[in-house]
Amino acid sequence: MLIPNDQLTEDNIHPARILAWCVELAYFLIIDDIMDHSLVRRGKPCWYRYNNIGATANDGILIENAMYYIIRKYFKGKDNYVNILETFHDIIFKTLMGQCLDMLSTNFGKKPDLDLFTMDRYKSIIECKTAYYTCILPVTAAMYLAGIKDPEMLKQATPVLLEIGRFFQIQDDYLSCFGNPEVCGKDDTDIQEGKCTWFIVVALQRATPEQRKILEASIECYGVSDPEKVKRVRQLFTDLNLLDAYFTFEEETYNLIN
Repeated sequence: MLIPNDQLTEDNIHPARILAWCVELAYFLIIDDIMDHSLVRRGKPCWYRYNNIGATANDGILIENAMYYIIRKYFKGKDNYVNILETFHDIIFKTLMGQCLDMLSTNFGKKPDLDLFTMDRYKSIIECKTAYYTCILPVTAAMYLAGIKDPEMLKQATPVLLEIGRFFQIQDDYLSCFGNPEVCGKDDTDIQEGKCTWFIVVALQRATPEQRKILEASIECYGVSDPEKVKRVRQLFTDLNLLDAYFTFEEETYNLIN
């Protein structure tokens, strides 16, 4: 805990609950599902499927502004108000930049540009798109709420939180490619969307010249929604032993974080 037990009063816990709801009101997944043509989110149809896309886009903006309204209503005038508000602004901006880079790396319905699928680019995407809002936002906001403003403490926490965020996204890539949608609560569209994922990046890194030729021939299936072509890409990943590589990475990263 960030504060002593004797300070865990209702007066202190209530603002924490409010701030936690503000984190939950981050609207990225609503917009992300539109961009990715996803069908299911957490076991239910994506929000845009309940309504038309235009209304859903407005809903996303509405939720974002509701979040800022709540922050202003409950924290304005307090010592941590500016820090909390700037944290939300900064991380939302980083997340949107990550979403933009993700989309610029995708050629849906076209032959993918393999030169875009580099590890440096992938790390930039997942760091901005996922790690900041998933891990850094809730922890940093909680630290400010607890009165922790020491820049050195925030600086020390950031690398660990980024590593957890990267691990989270790479695990999500695995679940999207090889997981059971009924268990995961979301459909697997990364291959169909031609996404820059850990699997395609590592496939390009590990491939021999001969395997790369096969990969380049098979990659025409990448970014295509045809189930048979999706199956071919998934089989190619299996042939390159990417599952073993992923499980090794998962264990090493888990041990590193611990």
